[in-house]
Amino acid sequence: MPKVIYGIYGASGLGKEVMPLLRGVSKSKENCYFIDDNQELKILNGYKVLTLREFLKIKSEEYYVCVAIANSKIRKKLTLKCLDNGIKLLNIKADNIIVLDEVEIDEGVILSPFVTLTSNITIGKSFHANIYSYVAHDCVIGDYVTFAPAVKCNGNIVVEDHVYIGTGAIIKQGKPTKPLIIGEGATIAAGAVVTKSVPAGMTVFGNPAIELTKENLKRRK
Repeated sequence: MPKVIYGIYGASGLGKEVMPLLRGVSKSKENCYFIDDNQELKILNGYKVLTLREFLKIKSEEYYVCVAIANSKIRKKLTLKCLDNGIKLLNIKADNIIVLDEVEIDEGVILSPFVTLTSNITIGKSFHANIYSYVAHDCVIGDYVTFAPAVKCNGNIVVEDHVYIGTGAIIKQGKPTKPLIIGEGATIAAGAVVTKSVPAGMTVFGNPAIELTKENLKRRK
């Protein structure tokens, strides 16, 4: 009986990218699995694909899972489901990330290759930072936040829960006394340059970033 088994919850694109990073944690391919309750495949990239129920039927002393689902609401739902079943959350970090001083990281985080976290940063549960993204000094990242590849989050920024920031977006630096705030559930489109705070639930695009509406789309064309 293995003492520990590991699962990547999600057998889609992100899960396939994260599985090789999990091997660095497990030190063995034999105790690693994909978990997907709707996946028809039984084998993916040489790993068994199991439902959560099948995963829990494997006799082990400890179970660890990282939820690799881009949709933050689904990610939260599956995270809570794992916790309810006594599964521990796993942080997955590439070997070549850079983390400097006074960085606090909660559970269930994925830090992909070439991610940089500088100093005096607080990161919440289940943060996903894709390749080449960075978070600069004095930032606060909420729970279930997603950074697509190459997001540039500069200093003195607050990113609230369930925010999605698209590929190559740039968030301008805030001030120590007045941080720039990305409100809960906001979406920052790929390539956007955010120069001011974004209200909760709003989608913004462009340079400088403005709210995504039909009128604004016409103006920018």
